[in-house]
Amino acid sequence: MGDTSCIFCKIARGELGTPFVYQDADVVAFRDLHPQAPTHVLVIPRRHVDSLAASTAADDVLLGKVLAGVRATADQLGLVQSGYRTVLNTGAGAGQSVLHLHAHLLAGRTLAWPPG
Repeated sequence: MGDTSCIFCKIARGELGTPFVYQDADVVAFRDLHPQAPTHVLVIPRRHVDSLAASTAADDVLLGKVLAGVRATADQLGLVQSGYRTVLNTGAGAGQSVLHLHAHLLAGRTLAWPPG
């Protein structure tokens, strides 16, 4: 399951002992190693997909499950009332540093717009 060299695939398989904030059959959520907000969680599919741009129509259900995972994680962390931001970086120019689709869930401080 997944790319054997992909760090996020290893995390999703539980190989690195990364504590999950949320998990279900399709996604896992864990805290970012370099948080950009007091709460910064990554929500990733267990199945490897490089990015949103690399996804196909066959991945549409999985993409929905990633967003559902963001919602469930935000609910579990008590962020719904105060609000949170969800970010999907796609490609190096947008800041995607790991080629495994992932959503950033950011909260716990005022988040400016536009982001910089």
